Amino acid sequence: MDNPDKSGPPPRIDVVATVPGAPPAPEGAEAMTILVTLPPNSPGAPPHRHSGPAYGYVVKGAVNFELEGDPVRVVRAGEAFWEPGGDVIHYQDGNHLSDEESAFVVTMFCAPGQPMLIPVSQEELEARKDRRAPRS
Repeated sequence: MDNPDKSGPPPRIDVVATVPGAPPAPEGAEAMTILVTLPPNSPGAPPHRHSGPAYGYVVKGAVNFELEGDPVRVVRAGEAFWEPGGDVIHYQDGNHLSDEESAFVVTMFCAPGQPMLIPVSQEELEARKDRRAPRS
């Protein structure tokens, strides 16, 4: 439908990422979108998990991203990432850059009454070390 108060070309829509068969959000989940800004060399959050899936997009810089069972990968500005949440440990989300900030936006679907980020103890990390991808 035409808007008589606007002129110019229509928006351009680019699909950045899709997640086939993504896990459903927990029953009654709260959707939360946050912007995380990482100073140069920031290690990010300590190993943790989320109660539901999370979908993110790097808006600036580059982020080290590591989920349990997957090797570390660098997600750069303009690229997306996701994690299933639940029992999967999120090992890394730190700044890949030593000389500039990196930032990402992430939308998480949190189970009711649960925190957005649940730290993982050193004991649990040790008990599950066989599930972590080999590191180079």
